[in-house]
Amino acid sequence: MSKGKLAKFADMETYENVFQYPFSVVSDVPFDMKGHWREQYFHNQNPIVLELGCGKGEYTVELARQHPDRNFIGVDIKGARMWTGATLALRDGLKNVAFLRTNIEIIDRFFAEDEVQEIWLTFSDPQMKNPRKRLSSTYFMERYRHFLTDGGIIHLKTDSNFLFTYTTYMTERNGLHVEFRTEDLYHEDKAADALLGEVTSIQTYYESMWLARGLNIRYMRWRLPREGKLEEPDVEIELDDYRSYHRSKRSSLETSK
Repeated sequence: MSKGKLAKFADMETYENVFQYPFSVVSDVPFDMKGHWREQYFHNQNPIVLELGCGKGEYTVELARQHPDRNFIGVDIKGARMWTGATLALRDGLKNVAFLRTNIEIIDRFFAEDEVQEIWLTFSDPQMKNPRKRLSSTYFMERYRHFLTDGGIIHLKTDSNFLFTYTTYMTERNGLHVEFRTEDLYHEDKAADALLGEVTSIQTYYESMWLARGLNIRYMRWRLPREGKLEEPDVEIELDDYRSYHRSKRSSLETSK
């Protein structure tokens, strides 16, 4: 029988690889490990990679397993889901993975300038009616700039045509360098990009669901410079016409910005 939420939260209070700082806890109190993740937790100088909105954490764990020369941190506010990945990482003795339970809106409170080299956005909520909540919006790009190295890499893997189209417009509007982009990841010739094998070798819980339903998985990767004004794209985008993440459009509108 699977554990209930209260039991999972109790477990995570004892997990050495989990740090829990939701907005209500952090407030304006500084995070002591900000700028010191390598020396205080990972005990190495390897690059740090974040997965924002990590859900169950399986993607974070598998990335850590494949790349022992990098450090990985899964971030999400849903602790009961995160328990799965955190438990697996402890069971398998993976020392290069940690989990941070917090609101991603305040992610810049936990990392110092140049502390992070890469960010993964895996099957993020498209937030079709609220651009400020989209994890690939300029609102979040500005936050990532506080801790991502200059020209650091951001990956987006999504089933949402809306989010993918929006992010494409966002990168184009701001002249961000897109290294690779595909609207059908699993039917892309792997020779097209050196990282495609790695990108397709790990599937999240949600990804397997969308693939089973015959939905295309979209992927793009771009670099975020430290300097330069960022502007939101002013375009209308057709809303997704299916229930992603068990949520409906909740709107009679057909498009959104």
